[in-house]
Amino acid sequence: MLSRLTRPRAVAVCALPVVALLATAAFAPLPFSVAQPGMTANVLGENQGTQVITVSGAPARTTSGQLRMTTIEATGPDTRVSLGDVFGNWFRTDRAVMPRDSVYPSGNNVKEIEKHNTEEMEQSQDAATQAALKYLDLSPEKVKVDLKLADVGGPSAGLLFTLGIIDKLDGDGSGGDLTGGRNIAGTGTIDAAGKVGAVGGVALKTQAAKRDGATVFLVPKAECSDAKAELPKGLRLVPVTTLKSAVDSLVALEKGKGSVPSC
Repeated sequence: MLSRLTRPRAVAVCALPVVALLATAAFAPLPFSVAQPGMTANVLGENQGTQVITVSGAPARTTSGQLRMTTIEATGPDTRVSLGDVFGNWFRTDRAVMPRDSVYPSGNNVKEIEKHNTEEMEQSQDAATQAALKYLDLSPEKVKVDLKLADVGGPSAGLLFTLGIIDKLDGDGSGGDLTGGRNIAGTGTIDAAGKVGAVGGVALKTQAAKRDGATVFLVPKAECSDAKAELPKGLRLVPVTTLKSAVDSLVALEKGKGSVPSC
């Protein structure tokens, strides 16, 4: 024979599985990563005591100003991210909760991911060199470029590498610096033809740029809305789609002539 439960007891009994489920979810690992603004590096200078861009086969200019590539830092692929971590960081403007697959799409373990990111960085450096020399109409058989940037992987520094090579070799094309002496940051992939591609974590990268003194941020045009979401005060967004559009915008900023696009 079954005894009849009172309403309060029935509610309590039904609630127990829900509470147990929530308690389990709160501590169970979830397929997310938590990201924050990462390091930046001036590609015109040194990083960890090593020159980022070294040119041989052609005279290199002495430059002023900075061209800062930007990064994000994310919890590792094997880091446990719980429901509490997600809720704790969801509403912070200096954090982003991202699907783990969007941060680490290349493998299931740390070694696979590190290998993939290193390969992407090497491909990005090759494309940056090709794009810069093609833009300057210089032969890769005579001009050699060596790029070194420790502890950074992925392709998102491509645009800044390319601009750095151009500034080292040609500046603004008329004797001045491509930066105009400014601290300019940015992000974006690049291919050998000079096309700029989108990247991830732009809103966090603008915060890293501002933190490290940048006043201008070059952003792939397709990511303008993301860049504006948490844009730090005093940081000017300049959208770009190609290497030429990036150079033209920087020259216009430097000389104070011509139009400079905005998001």
